[in-house]
Amino acid sequence: MVPPIFNGEKYNTWVVRMETYLEVLDLWEAVKEGYILPCSLENLTATQLKNHNEKKTSKSKANTYLFTIVSFIIFTCIMSLKSTNVIWDYLKTKYEGDDRIKSMQVMNLVRDFESEFNKEYFERLLNIENKVRLLGYEFKDSRIIEKFLITIPKRFVATISILENINDLSIITLVELLNSLQA
Repeated sequence: MVPPIFNGEKYNTWVVRMETYLEVLDLWEAVKEGYILPCSLENLTATQLKNHNEKKTSKSKANTYLFTIVSFIIFTCIMSLKSTNVIWDYLKTKYEGDDRIKSMQVMNLVRDFESEFNKEYFERLLNIENKVRLLGYEFKDSRIIEKFLITIPKRFVATISILENINDLSIITLVELLNSLQA
């Protein structure tokens, strides 16, 4: 199995894949716990020493994987970090962001979603119009604009009202309407 390399993009997808990958290798606990090596091993029982050695080995393996699954640029940022959970938390903070950054990302995605609805719906209407015209029938732009304005979701009512005040919707072109709605 080849681990997914992280280059700074699509963190949310990479982190899910990487957690699964580390779980398969039985290293996820080492990353999650961030085992800190004790200063002295003198007073440990045989069981504690064995447990310590297993955790130390897991920590070393997890560090190795975290260092090898990132691009060189990201590696230079994390190479001085010693604890696996510190490395993991650093990557999370830097590439996922805090709640404020996440909410801004959600707002941007919602805005993209809203404008995609317009484009896709508008393109479907244009596609139907072109098919009708290919069959030799006349299909006026005003009919498509009317259909679009009638079926547009309620959240665009304010935008349509503004367009009505600025433009005469009976003479607006399809391109003007689409550009106005996207803006």
